[in-house]
Amino acid sequence: MVILGIDPGTTRIGYGVVRQEKNRIFCLDYGILKVGGDKFTGFKEASRELKKLILKHKPDQAGIEKLFFSKNQKTVMAVSEMRGVLLLTLAENNLPIQEFTPLQVKQSVSAYGRADKGQIQRVVQLLLGLKEPIRLDDAADALAIAICCTNNKIP
Repeated sequence: MVILGIDPGTTRIGYGVVRQEKNRIFCLDYGILKVGGDKFTGFKEASRELKKLILKHKPDQAGIEKLFFSKNQKTVMAVSEMRGVLLLTLAENNLPIQEFTPLQVKQSVSAYGRADKGQIQRVVQLLLGLKEPIRLDDAADALAIAICCTNNKIP
C-alpha cells in the first residue's frame, strides 16, 4: 500500500510518500511543494504539483493534517484555503483521505502527544530507516502523517 502524507501550508507544502509492506514501512519520496505569486496562482500551482505527485506515485490513500486553533487568524485562514485546494485535488483523484490533528500524528508516531519537532523527526528517520536526518520540517511532518495513516488504515 502506498500512502501520501501532506502537511499544508501557504507557500510551502510538505509531502511524504511511504509504502507499507506487511509490518515494514519504506520511504519512497519526500519534499516540499513551493508555490508562489498571488494566492490564486498558488492554488493552481499547488493543485498541479499535487496531481504530478499522485500520477508519479499512484497512492492508495492520503493523509492530511487538520488545522488546530492558532492565535494568528490571518495564517489560519490562508492555510485553510490552501488545505481546501489540496483536499479537492485529492478528492478529484479519487483518493480516500484521512485527516489527523498534530496531536494524533505525534501519538501515533512517537506514542507521546507532546513530542517536539526534533523528536518526531528522529522517530520518523528511525522508522523509515533513513541514513540522513530529514532537514525540512514540513517534509518530516508529512512523512509522520503518512506513517500515522499506515497505523489508521481506511478499511
